[in-house]
Amino acid sequence: MKKILIAAVMFVAAGALMAGEKKLGYQDTPMLPDGKWHVHDGERPQPAVVTPGTFSTQEKAGTAPSDAIVLFDGTSLEKWKASNGKPSGWILENGYMMVPPKGTENGGEIVTKDEFGDCQLHIEWMAPTPPKGEGQGRGNSGVFLMGRYEFQVLDCYNNQTYPDGQAASLYGQSPPLVNACSKPGEWNVYDIVFIAPRFKDGKLESPAYVTAFHNGVLVHNKKEMIGASTHRNVAKYTPHGEKGPIKLQDHGDPVKFRNIWIRPIQGYDEAPAK
Repeated sequence: MKKILIAAVMFVAAGALMAGEKKLGYQDTPMLPDGKWHVHDGERPQPAVVTPGTFSTQEKAGTAPSDAIVLFDGTSLEKWKASNGKPSGWILENGYMMVPPKGTENGGEIVTKDEFGDCQLHIEWMAPTPPKGEGQGRGNSGVFLMGRYEFQVLDCYNNQTYPDGQAASLYGQSPPLVNACSKPGEWNVYDIVFIAPRFKDGKLESPAYVTAFHNGVLVHNKKEMIGASTHRNVAKYTPHGEKGPIKLQDHGDPVKFRNIWIRPIQGYDEAPAK
């Protein structure tokens, strides 16, 4: 009888395999704290397959992951606009865009036409060469998440300034853990994970958080922001929408940018099932 039972089980298993079925994981394990899935639950949705991008070199920009939104590929400024809403007057050449001279029509800061909330942002920049000025007057620009939370761009290679205003700082709030600046004339790479603040009934429910790498080096580890970036004042939050544009600052220095892409983060604060 035992042999017959074993044979039957083997027959059923073989039939399942022939039908292309594959049993994954377990359903007899404890439930995880979120109340949705068992430990090692084979019925849990599989992560989407994404083809990674290629890495940049000093000579050549890399490529974006397959699920990224490319904001700038070196050929067009169509996804950006001047602060006045008109087409940007920034210089476009040789695979990069550059802050134009003062007084350029439709110069000044530029913003993305689309808006974003929680995201992973990749952006590469180069300070002018030969370097000119010192402190905040040397290769100054900025990357603003949601148009108001600044991740500082500054040539800090052999150039000191106040720590919460140096390259890769959360401007006016938190210095980077280290100074990882490339030399003037070389590309710097920022990879920023931004979790937007949440507001409820006109009040702050949770602050913004930033995790970031500068040239592959961790410079912020889920660092809390105390508010929207400002100069010579303590930052504070003002209620705003769930999304905002990416903004690049014109601080009067011919800083270059290339290879800009973004991946919106989905489900960061998804409520657990009840």
